Amino acid sequence: MVSNIRPHYLIGAIVGGLAAGILDIIYAFVLSGLGGGSVLGVLKSVASGLLGAEAFKGGIPTAALGLVLHLGITVVAAGIYLFAARQAVFMREHYLLCGSIFGVLVYLAMNFVVLPLSAAPFHLTYSPQALLQGFVSHALLVGIPIAVCVRRFSFYRAQVSSDAA
Repeated sequence: MVSNIRPHYLIGAIVGGLAAGILDIIYAFVLSGLGGGSVLGVLKSVASGLLGAEAFKGGIPTAALGLVLHLGITVVAAGIYLFAARQAVFMREHYLLCGSIFGVLVYLAMNFVVLPLSAAPFHLTYSPQALLQGFVSHALLVGIPIAVCVRRFSFYRAQVSSDAA
């Protein structure tokens, strides 16, 4: 149950979510830069999910909002992974596989549920190559870091604490 989550369990979700968010946004910066875009443009596009087209008229505060939103989303995703892993021993034992699958699920949810429901003023198209790239990048840069951090900081630490008692 959620009510019996001790604070140290949450460390894995926070660390994992922040690690995944940082890795994912750096990847987005690199892709955008290779295409002639900018760091501020990437962050404003994230903020546009909340602010709509007005986000692109904003400056650094709007970009900062985009970063906070992005990191918030990845921390929430890591919390969902933590909750699921607490219920499923398989996820804790096969964390690389489950983390990879989770990363792909995050990609699908963000691109085909959250983005269409957001205020973002653009609609993306997905070629098979773009989907594969999104699946691989989210498996490696989002799902696996979340799974590794949840395992290391939430479960391993919890086990050490239990053994010491």
